[in-house]
Amino acid sequence: MTFWIVPRDFVLVRGEDARPFLQGQLSQDVAEMPVGVSAWSFLLQPQGKVDAYLRVTCIGDDAFVLDVDTGWGDDVVARLERFKLRTKADVRRVDGFQVIATLDEDGVLHEELFDDMEVGGEPGTPEEYEAARIRAGMPRMGREIDESTIPASLGVVDLAVSFTKGCYTGQELVARIDSRGGKTPTRLVGVRGASAEAGATVEVEGRDVGRVTSAAGGVALALVRREVELPASSSVGELVPLPMS
Repeated sequence: MTFWIVPRDFVLVRGEDARPFLQGQLSQDVAEMPVGVSAWSFLLQPQGKVDAYLRVTCIGDDAFVLDVDTGWGDDVVARLERFKLRTKADVRRVDGFQVIATLDEDGVLHEELFDDMEVGGEPGTPEEYEAARIRAGMPRMGREIDESTIPASLGVVDLAVSFTKGCYTGQELVARIDSRGGKTPTRLVGVRGASAEAGATVEVEGRDVGRVTSAAGGVALALVRREVELPASSSVGELVPLPMS
């Protein structure tokens, strides 16, 4: 079995108020999340733009681990501390965890949080993981996501947002766009037969419609204008819906 240990930063939120505090900060519903369960979530600015795209894992009744792309852990801590008023919860960076990614028989990418452990199998290369991430349409901090990103443009709202929970920071923009059918100025798409690196301009019929955000192994991700109909031939390859088969 091929596996990858995915570079991630880990933040522990622990204390008697940890669960209600995160319930008011994350787009995911953690109010009744059982121990051992993980889910993707957004941590949003009050205006609804993305501060972080992360995974939340319940490791105890009053303890949660948030894992985020490496290099962004301190930002997550700082963002949570900014809103931690009169809250009995400790927020800090920790070690002792790892995220392991594997491909199933259908080529679908799976990631799971573990305590530090030895992994059996054949380690894959970073480029192989990056190509698998791209095919899966998994957005990455600093690539597909920056401080101006609207959650709905990434195509992962169904994974990362609960529309049945109570209020949380940044909820208004997410709810408003959802009520309008999830329409955003741009959206994340896949590129087959990619011939350009991150940062390249995407042109369709000679018109600038977006840019490449990640590329590896002949595939890429690109943020393009909503009106581009898929599939579409472009200057960087064939634009297709996500996830890519």
